Amino acid sequence: MVALMFQGTGSDVGKSLLVAGLCRAFTDRGLRVRPFKPQNMSNNAAVTADGGEIGRAQALQARAARCAPQVDMNPVLLKPQGTAGAQIVVQGRVFGAARAAAYQAMKRDLLPFVLESFSRLSSACDLVLVEGAGSASEINLRANDIANMGFARAANVPVAIIGDIHRGGVIASLVGTKAVLDPEDERQVCGFIINRMHGDIKLFDEGMRQIATRTGWAPLGLVPHFAQASLLPAEDSLALDALRPRKEGARRLICVPILPHVSNFDDLDPLDAEPALDICRLSPRDTLPPDADLVLLVGSKATRADLDALRAGGLHHDIIAFARRGGRVMGLCGGYQILGTRIADPDGVEGPPGTTRGLGLLDVATILTAGKTLTEVTGRSWLDAPFRGYEMHMGETAGPDAARPFARLADGRADGAVSASGRIAGSYVHGLFADDAQRAAWLAQLGAGPSQIGYDAQIEATLDALAAHLAASIDLDRLLSLAR
Repeated sequence: MVALMFQGTGSDVGKSLLVAGLCRAFTDRGLRVRPFKPQNMSNNAAVTADGGEIGRAQALQARAARCAPQVDMNPVLLKPQGTAGAQIVVQGRVFGAARAAAYQAMKRDLLPFVLESFSRLSSACDLVLVEGAGSASEINLRANDIANMGFARAANVPVAIIGDIHRGGVIASLVGTKAVLDPEDERQVCGFIINRMHGDIKLFDEGMRQIATRTGWAPLGLVPHFAQASLLPAEDSLALDALRPRKEGARRLICVPILPHVSNFDDLDPLDAEPALDICRLSPRDTLPPDADLVLLVGSKATRADLDALRAGGLHHDIIAFARRGGRVMGLCGGYQILGTRIADPDGVEGPPGTTRGLGLLDVATILTAGKTLTEVTGRSWLDAPFRGYEMHMGETAGPDAARPFARLADGRADGAVSASGRIAGSYVHGLFADDAQRAAWLAQLGAGPSQIGYDAQIEATLDALAAHLAASIDLDRLLSLAR
């Protein structure tokens, strides 16, 4: 087994995407490849077959490597949850919760779990591609680090540094990274990659030479912008902040409140991929567009706090009025809980103990409990369409409207609730809309016409295109020669 780590000059420089593309490229060469991220911070998570959870990016990378996601691919996952700090998931299971300062002191105790997972993963493959977190130059966080150079040193894994030229200042960011790294850390670096080049790549030949001269690092590749990246699930909620023009030719408008602790927002991606559907992302201070056809409330890592934010911004008035006029409203997981009459957190699972009044659009109530449901599911929804998805939630929801369940699961359980009018619904199942049959049923209900894509096929085609894109920009043989 050999391994190579990819760290960045900052967050969102394309580390996750590059690792996914390289997983597919090396897998297609006949190697057994596994992705690995020692520590991730994200509220976009995926359920593994053994009932654990990892970052959504590692699940996509596993798919790119044509293997099943497993908890060892992301042994430490931090899930921000408002005033409670972050939930800490270790090897797929909830380990505890801590605020930022307390977590820094905990990291030294988590390194053995990280190295154990790395060893276990390494023993079953030919190549491990490791993704760092944030910036390699965060020397203020270097003590007890397990995400970047702390891991690279402990596991003796060589590092390639990625810089994003699209942001500007890429020469300074790479040269600056070299300048601030501890000499022992810097010795782990074997080269650099420039990502997201727009225009003529020859215009940066001198830039590549200057970086190599000033850092002593080998230039490993200059990667042009990959426009199809938007077709792959994004992990970072920063992706939700991008300005999005209205989609030309769309027949129906789905409005999605983006609340402060939004989670599992990749539930939107399959809908967004449909040409007939336009997704409008709203802040709590926005007003609901008059041409909305569906309001979709997605997951939340701090549901009561997000309810407070929804009310403080005033958007809840528009949603309730929309529902009273006969509009359709759907809630997924935390969004389902928000649609109910109340959410009780007697033990302070997500924040200070207490009870928060819900929107009252479904006659159900939720009690938050410490136990976490993590399981893959299949079933049929009330639209009489099959689906495959997963549950990832804390708490139990019950009430009169649950007598009309949103779905019947294959294991016999009922899920979710539907109002007597059939226009308000809630479910705990994530990944619903990634199922082509289920998504087609929703398009039909909205009068948007037939589905125009096969979502899984689109993801596979995009990963293949990404692998080919990287193979044309990076010397893959050289990368393999640098791995150890």
